[in-house]
Amino acid sequence: MTAEALPAELRRAIVQIARTPRLLVACDYDGTLAPITANPDEARPLPESVGALRSLAGLHETTTAVISGRALRDLATLSRLPSEVHLVGSHGSEFDIGFIKALDAKARELHRRLEAELEDLVLDVPGVSLEVKPASIAVHVRRAEHEAGRRVLSKVHNGPSRWEGVTTTDGKEVVELSVVTTDKGNALDTLRHQVGATAAIFLGDDVTDEKAFAALSGPDLGIKVGDGESLATYRVPDTMDVAMVLAFMLEERRNWLYGEQATPIERLSMLANERSVALVTPDARLTWLCHPGADAPAIFADLLGGTGAGHFSITPHRNGLPLGQRYLPNTMTVETRWSRLLVTDYLEPESPSHRTDIVRVISGETTASIVFAPRPEFGGVPVKLVAEADGLRVLGTSEPFVLRAPGVEWEITTDGLHDTASALVTPAPDKPVVLELRCGTTDMSPHELSEVDRRERAGSYWSSWAQTLKLPTVQTDLVARSALTLRGLVNTDTGGVLAAATSSLPEEIGGVRNWDYRYCWIRDAAMTVRELVHLGSVEEADGYLRWLHGVLATLAGPERLHPLYTLAGSVIGAEAVIESLPGYAGSRPVRVGNLANHQVQLDVFGPVVELVRTLAEARGELRDQDWQMVRAMAEAVSRRWNEADHGIWEERHVPRHRVYSRVMCWVTLDRAVKLGEVYNRPVPAAWVELRDVIKADVLENGWNEEVQAFTTAYDGTDLDAASLFVGLTGLIDPGDPRFQATVTAIEAELRSGSTVYRYHRDDGLPGGEGGFHICAAWLIEAYLLTGRRNEAEELFTQIVDAAGPTGLLPEQYDPIAERSLGNHPQAYSHIGLIRCANLLAQ
Repeated sequence: MTAEALPAELRRAIVQIARTPRLLVACDYDGTLAPITANPDEARPLPESVGALRSLAGLHETTTAVISGRALRDLATLSRLPSEVHLVGSHGSEFDIGFIKALDAKARELHRRLEAELEDLVLDVPGVSLEVKPASIAVHVRRAEHEAGRRVLSKVHNGPSRWEGVTTTDGKEVVELSVVTTDKGNALDTLRHQVGATAAIFLGDDVTDEKAFAALSGPDLGIKVGDGESLATYRVPDTMDVAMVLAFMLEERRNWLYGEQATPIERLSMLANERSVALVTPDARLTWLCHPGADAPAIFADLLGGTGAGHFSITPHRNGLPLGQRYLPNTMTVETRWSRLLVTDYLEPESPSHRTDIVRVISGETTASIVFAPRPEFGGVPVKLVAEADGLRVLGTSEPFVLRAPGVEWEITTDGLHDTASALVTPAPDKPVVLELRCGTTDMSPHELSEVDRRERAGSYWSSWAQTLKLPTVQTDLVARSALTLRGLVNTDTGGVLAAATSSLPEEIGGVRNWDYRYCWIRDAAMTVRELVHLGSVEEADGYLRWLHGVLATLAGPERLHPLYTLAGSVIGAEAVIESLPGYAGSRPVRVGNLANHQVQLDVFGPVVELVRTLAEARGELRDQDWQMVRAMAEAVSRRWNEADHGIWEERHVPRHRVYSRVMCWVTLDRAVKLGEVYNRPVPAAWVELRDVIKADVLENGWNEEVQAFTTAYDGTDLDAASLFVGLTGLIDPGDPRFQATVTAIEAELRSGSTVYRYHRDDGLPGGEGGFHICAAWLIEAYLLTGRRNEAEELFTQIVDAAGPTGLLPEQYDPIAERSLGNHPQAYSHIGLIRCANLLAQ
């Protein structure tokens, strides 16, 4: 038998509770896990139920327990349940083997009196037996002649049951007298509070289980086994069905927590227009889309929560593996191809600022299956879908959404909270099926342009830009794709630049280092647009500097800058956790917001002044507004350069006097002085003097004789890949033996094959991480500066090999597991690839 044998309503309820952040699965023993037997000593649990309970207990944030009327010792001996399953005996009066020690002298005396009285009552009555437990005594009459058993129960109820301090619990052919106040409902609540469960499921068959059912509320789920009146909402016939319930719960919980098969991160392709991004899996499932804007809540969060968190999928109706996925050349239009089916996806450019419109075109000569499951607000809002002549309308959300799909006949189902629409379509050779998801509008009228014209317009938006680039002769196509990716992370409305398209893709599978990168970091954005200037495109740098001037206009000075802002230039909200999402491949928590917003990062000024200098060289002029900002940043450095900070890696640890931050303070003053000299601007003598002071400070305190390298900070011997900037920036000559020794030390300690780790120190967070592509790029640059071209070319080839099939790179790479990690696609990684290709081509 399979779970399909369970009632559909019960299956839906199990699916729902399986997605709670912290789940408690509890059940009775006799009649639930184990069939009722004539001899209670022969009641063994079904192996299928035991296996499911054990597996559930092994899942993240999942607790299993058996709450029985049996004595704890007998329950453990008889059930032989694995240690992962919590056992609660005597209706909740025994939570551990040392419980009897907790009885005070009065309770122990009452227990002795009770045992003596009950022994007299059952004396010479065949088939009646006593079960003496640490805090209670049960009177069993199942084997007695019916009338004799009724007389014994009556004597118990009219006698010792009425004693002061005695609690009575009636069950099937048993009555239990306890010297402590307890019941299964209290036991369930105790367990719930111990483990912090956000929902509980309880299965039971006995009268005593009703107190547990009565304790359930809200998202909890009660399942009665067998006949009889019950407070439980659902019912199954017998213990075999209990095994099916537990197995189905295990399957749904495991799929929700870990995903059946999480798509390798680097295989995800990004769609983009000038203000939005989306991710598509290699089999054309829209797995990630936020609205309004890339840093807004997700409509489809399948990437972080499986299909239940929202997706929009198109596949052949008859099974078929995709043959491949590609970008149309020089565009952000993605094609996914099967043997007889083609899906083409693009985000519409040049749409109104409040809109996010994605077009999905199905062409070919076979039937395709469509599943449309929007889950706005990361799945936190109940969704109702209404089918109309030209498509679907999404109801119940603060933002309007429609799916225009003329001629498609939808079947709408619900899981009790959310509707899902599915359909089968067969495109004609000359008539593809066109689906238009329009976010931010209720308009379902036909577009003024044909789909062919709109696809051409979307492609031209990107290709006309790409054709203006000056690309290196090394990995030309991959550099072009990296440039398009960086351009896709730019919001042209505001000038803000995303650090990455996603939130909470893990730095370690199953780990907690999961961060939200859907914001504009002052440093990252400056580095992104500067690399585009190197390729010949200045409009992104212009837009970013306008964004930055706007942010600075709200502050008393640059030293008041936060490290990051929203794409609109506002301060981001507090970091929060979305507990309803299990995370990519079970990597929790899923975060929105970023605590780094409140850190001190004194390195941010250097990349901005570097950008101004690069842009001035490209334009042949230095704009007054940009010079005023450079002056203000140089003055900010003058006031704060010798403070400790959190640095480029935003460690959630105490601030340190970091070499990289000091070097970037030096860069701020050095580039400011050079800008003034080249463009005839007044340069305060104090800048020149302080530049020399900072350099001397770095050389004296950053170099460590013991390790023969520039270390992370002045207070330790640990190494950091960012310390390579001592030579990469020109603070010291690349031929200086100290820089060459630092390159060797970082290579020895931080490089692992195809990647380079940031550091190997304790940074205040549990778990590990992969190597960073940007760090590998820095080492390549250091190799080139120190005359080690062969090593540079070898490492660059390894970075190229780590890119996904459509040319995208996430943040990190695990050289041991040989898998990509971190948010995707990551600006830093593509910056590094472009820079290395340019340097190798020189």
